[in-house]
Amino acid sequence: MMKFVPAALAAALVLAGCAATPHAKTATAPAVAAPAPAATPAVAGPAADDNLNAVAWSQNASEHDFIYLQTFRDAQEKLLKAKQDAAWDALPKDDRAAHPSLKGLKPAVILDIDETALDNSPYQARLIRAGSEFNEADWAAWCKEAIARPLPGAIAFTKFAADHGIAVIYISNRAKDLDEATLANLRSAGFPVAGKESFLGLGTFVEGCEQAGSEKGCRRQLVAKNYRVLMQFGDQIGDFANILGNNAEGRTRAMAPYTAWIGERWFVLPNPTYGSWEPALFDNDFSLPRSERRQKKIDALRTK
Repeated sequence: MMKFVPAALAAALVLAGCAATPHAKTATAPAVAAPAPAATPAVAGPAADDNLNAVAWSQNASEHDFIYLQTFRDAQEKLLKAKQDAAWDALPKDDRAAHPSLKGLKPAVILDIDETALDNSPYQARLIRAGSEFNEADWAAWCKEAIARPLPGAIAFTKFAADHGIAVIYISNRAKDLDEATLANLRSAGFPVAGKESFLGLGTFVEGCEQAGSEKGCRRQLVAKNYRVLMQFGDQIGDFANILGNNAEGRTRAMAPYTAWIGERWFVLPNPTYGSWEPALFDNDFSLPRSERRQKKIDALRTK
């Protein structure tokens, strides 16, 4: 599955255009009233969806692609300097604690997959067209198609890392039965994949560490055993550090010790379509009707 149950973005609501009013005919006396034109039947379409603008932006805005290119190019320029610094490490202290020594560790970078390496916006577009929300069956079917495109800059960066002896490790919250399809998609898209050991999916067992839900901390600790992590890439806070409480306070607390690492060791990519940021606005309660979740998101908007 994705990093967090995808749902809709509290974005601007796009309205259907109004039908044009026919121009009145110019008549000469004696005038005969023309019959009123037949009304054009309304064309049925998908119901309004909060996620429409987010997905349209992700797929069509040049600015979206430029942010990815900018992020990966900036990281690439800093990567070899980080490799040369023997004290450089991009794991939070909780993940490094079990293996504190960096001596002799091989260098690596960690990337999330969905909306970091691979673009799943076509799946989101299908949901919008169908008027539906995320569900495991449709998501699994999309993943098994293995046709997600690489995001701009991601392949160039990962190949650069691999070419310079830096392991590329992918940590994903896709379900265990999607491992093979995910690896196939990464390879077909052109990403360097050294082997199964470079992919840590949701079902990865880490001895002595109890994973809470879809948190990635245990898997980062597994990486810490053998690697000095130079950089991390993701589109969710959980791709970098564990969130103890998914609310505004908990999210702020998780990142507060590491804000200086943003753009240096941690590289955050934009994802307006889904993520843990959204359920934090409605108390993480997906059992609420869609309309109530939407209202809570509207209530969270700032007007000053």
